[in-house]
Amino acid sequence: MKTMLDVNPQSQDVTALQAMVQSLMDKCKQLETEKSSLAEQFKLALDRQFAKRAESLKPYDEAQGDLFNEVEQEATAPEQTEVVTTSGKKVRGKRKPLPKDLPRERIVLDLTEEEKVCACCQGELHKIGEDVSEKLEFIPAVLKVLEYVRPKYGCRQCEQHAQSVAIKQQPAPTALIPKSYATESLLANIILGKYQYALPLYRQETLFSQAGIDLPRTTMARWVMQVSECFTPLYQRLKETLLNQTVVQADETPLNVLKENKQCYMWVYCSGADSPKASLEGVKNIVLFDYQNSRARACPEAFLEKYNGYLQTDGYKAYDGLAYVENLGCMAHARRKFMDAKKLQGKGKTGKADVVLAKIQKLYALESRIKGFTAAERLVERQEHAIPLLNELSQWLSKQKVISSSQLGKAIKYTVGQWPKLIRYAEDGHLSIDNNRAERAIKPLVIGRKNWLFSDTPKGAGASAMLYSIIETAKANDLIVYDYLVNCMKELAKSAPNIESLLPWHFSH
Repeated sequence: MKTMLDVNPQSQDVTALQAMVQSLMDKCKQLETEKSSLAEQFKLALDRQFAKRAESLKPYDEAQGDLFNEVEQEATAPEQTEVVTTSGKKVRGKRKPLPKDLPRERIVLDLTEEEKVCACCQGELHKIGEDVSEKLEFIPAVLKVLEYVRPKYGCRQCEQHAQSVAIKQQPAPTALIPKSYATESLLANIILGKYQYALPLYRQETLFSQAGIDLPRTTMARWVMQVSECFTPLYQRLKETLLNQTVVQADETPLNVLKENKQCYMWVYCSGADSPKASLEGVKNIVLFDYQNSRARACPEAFLEKYNGYLQTDGYKAYDGLAYVENLGCMAHARRKFMDAKKLQGKGKTGKADVVLAKIQKLYALESRIKGFTAAERLVERQEHAIPLLNELSQWLSKQKVISSSQLGKAIKYTVGQWPKLIRYAEDGHLSIDNNRAERAIKPLVIGRKNWLFSDTPKGAGASAMLYSIIETAKANDLIVYDYLVNCMKELAKSAPNIESLLPWHFSH
């Protein structure tokens, strides 16, 4: 069969020449489209690599900002006043007074007896008042050894009659890790160092060595694994509560595991809000991590089991088709794609992306206004105000004709494809407009991963999932995480621990 390449340009066959021209024009158009798409991708790649990564739509924007430039940002903040009085007078400036329950050491900077003489008449000076200023002193962590002495007692009379002697002695204190010198406070400090403050064990080993303590990272790693196993009953109880919530948000992130030969993932499932103050009445704030060696649908299927409620995600297809659940979309992800399209318009220029962003911003402004409302009140407001805005946005999107391979085309295609899930939040006041809660929940692991880089074994990754779950759930319930961990470990060391008392919303010091 003759192709366009076989046509001689000098041919007198007009039809063949026209077909060749049309083919070349189609090819040029295709190449121009590919060139434009590649140029957009390159520009976005440069933007993601070097530009500030923040979605600055206000007032309701809970997306993650730049977490690593706080020194530069805070250094430009207005200087606070340097004196805080404790005499009951009004504190000058905006700085909060230091807590009154902190230990205080009074340092009196008094004049000498020779200086307490008037320079004019040489008379004796008398005290007319005093100025008090406060400085906050930091004392590094103090290590000490606890010696448990258990005296033994026997009966002399029985000893004299050669009878069997019953020795009486106080039982040894229970310990989470038997035959180990690690106390709950030491274990909590190691765990928080790695999982809350992103301090790898090899760095903690260095810190201990500077204090004269030989504590190898292998020992600490073994302790962390043992502690994580002890937290299993509490994790399971939290999971039961999570799967009884009206809505669960989910997300996943890659995790390198050296002993696995494929890409592994840490999945996060959460409910409620970032703190009790922001959560709806009756909703529990829970964050649970689940390590899996794949990103397949079988992973959320296994974790959620027969969960019957709303599942809110970022549009990843593995979450679609799960039995029993109602899928919710994430408006923040749709907005993010239009933000990318906006960046390609050029600085100072406006276009179709701005139209969509303005409409989405109205939806977020409504969410900001009803943030403290009850679920029933939020539903009424959304039905009255959000649905007309959503219908208006849907109609606008359906009328647009853009190049499908362009960034704007991709944004519109994603939004239209996700539309049934994106608008579902308006049907229940318990639901959220986006999945940012799950993204914020997974952020501590992402930050920690930049420091400790990988897990060595699947068992170690599972331990990380367990401890991240306990720590992040405690943080979401406004608990002092150190105190919570210590008390949990003391209770879990018992032969019959009271798991119900360790649930964050039941926890008391």
